[in-house]
Amino acid sequence: QVQLVESGGGLVQAGGSLRLSCAASGPTFTSYALGWFRQAPGKEREFVAAISSWAGYSTDYVDSVKGRFTISRDNAKNTVYLQMNSLKPEDTAVYYCAARLYTIRVTEREYAYWGQGTQVTVSS
Repeated sequence: QVQLVESGGGLVQAGGSLRLSCAASGPTFTSYALGWFRQAPGKEREFVAAISSWAGYSTDYVDSVKGRFTISRDNAKNTVYLQMNSLKPEDTAVYYCAARLYTIRVTEREYAYWGQGTQVTVSS
């Protein structure tokens, strides 16, 4: 069982930056791939970024955030981060952290564990 708690959301102007954190509790954090998803008002939840378990730390991003967002993990702190730069109003959403064993997936149904979400609002 993995419990996930997100933090770091807030209100920022377009062009600004935020760093989201997701702290995980439970054993064998290094065995889990971690993902970030987001859900804007009136829209379905979508994949944003993911990082694999310790075996390689491969990453994947949705095209709309490539070059602006960076996912990373600190296994000593059981935490995954999402550094978001050059934010745009269309990045406004509730951001969720999710976990699954080992490998990256981009569909939410393949993630077993979810946090409660943190709101990110980008003003124009």
